[in-house]
Amino acid sequence: MNVREPGHSSSRTSKTVELLCIGLSYRTAPLTVRERLALPGEQQVELLRRLGQAPAEALLISTCNRVELYLASPDVARARQQAREELRRLGGPEVLDHLYEHQGEAALTHLFRVASSLDSMVLGEAQVLGQVKDALEHSQAAGTVHGELSRMFAAAFRCAKRVRTETAIGMAATSMASAAVALASKAWDGLAERTVLVVGAGEMSALAARHLKRAGVGRLVVVNRTLARAESLAAEVGGTARPLEELFTLLASADVVVSGTSSPVPLFNRENVAPALATRQRPLVMVDLAVPRDIAPEVGSMKRVRVLDVDDIQRFVLENAAARAEEARKAEALVGEEVARFMRERAVRDGVPVLSKLRQHADTIARAEVERTLSSLGDSLSDKQRKSVEAMARAIINKLLHEPTARLRAVGTEQEDVLLAHVTAELFGLHG
Repeated sequence: MNVREPGHSSSRTSKTVELLCIGLSYRTAPLTVRERLALPGEQQVELLRRLGQAPAEALLISTCNRVELYLASPDVARARQQAREELRRLGGPEVLDHLYEHQGEAALTHLFRVASSLDSMVLGEAQVLGQVKDALEHSQAAGTVHGELSRMFAAAFRCAKRVRTETAIGMAATSMASAAVALASKAWDGLAERTVLVVGAGEMSALAARHLKRAGVGRLVVVNRTLARAESLAAEVGGTARPLEELFTLLASADVVVSGTSSPVPLFNRENVAPALATRQRPLVMVDLAVPRDIAPEVGSMKRVRVLDVDDIQRFVLENAAARAEEARKAEALVGEEVARFMRERAVRDGVPVLSKLRQHADTIARAEVERTLSSLGDSLSDKQRKSVEAMARAIINKLLHEPTARLRAVGTEQEDVLLAHVTAELFGLHG
């Protein structure tokens, strides 16, 4: 990672590794755009391998609220262009209008904020750290993460742990799932006498089911493609499990549907929801936690149906964010400390090898010049005179290298000091 600020440019391609984050999130892109980049697992691996060809590294974070690529490359301009082309190919030209980019230290700060749940739709939620850890594991399994990204993500996890233990930001957090349950409860003025259908048994649906249990729901039914997983979740939350084939039969008796599957196409559309509405007069509240959406947009325009998606949940969460503001300020300060700590550690990691390389480089030149000088003088010199020539060469090298050596050993937190090792390597041609 090159620590130059975004906007700093050079006429030559840098040979140092630089970090780039490029992506979109709920802050910059509507759901209709985000869901285009919700790639299945095999496509994620293919994307990583196209972008993470050595010496570059690539990592993908893909959740319902963000799709971000983290790239570490010695040719950051080429990495940026390739990443934008891949995102445009996968999501269409409109995706480019919603992208944000962070480079160098700014990318590092963004990563630490994401891992610490300071950039989440739900400030302080614990789920996002697990998602970032999963992203690292998946990228490592794809073979696209090794040195630099591994160190940066380890530091991000260290930062997230400090935020979680040294602030109360998690205590005040409202998860996406709990916010969804709160909205459903508000729509029905309580869920004690309501039948709720939970579709899916993955992480998000399971969280919603647990919050529904705590909300005192009247009857809870879990529907999943794999019945065994539905039975396991239903046993945990005191509900009943049914196979996916019964979904639309059950829909007729449900008051609330909470859906959070990984289906690439909508499960609910006008044609399969209409029959369930034909036999009832009461409304149906449908909460969609999935990206891509489980509920087609057209369903929301049907009579007696109210559809809430992740953008609706976002608005609800923002209205209730004031209680977390003070803890967020404390967490931001911790992020700043951890970013500075990583930069110091990296400066030392980069600076010490540069010292060694610089000394070796100088000694190689000195030995060559001494040998050339002694050879030209022939055999007339005594051993004492030969040793005097060698000593003079060493003394010149020591005096020339004294100041740069002292500066490199005194690397601190300032940006100019962090850059010093890179500049030294560039000036003396030590990158090889």
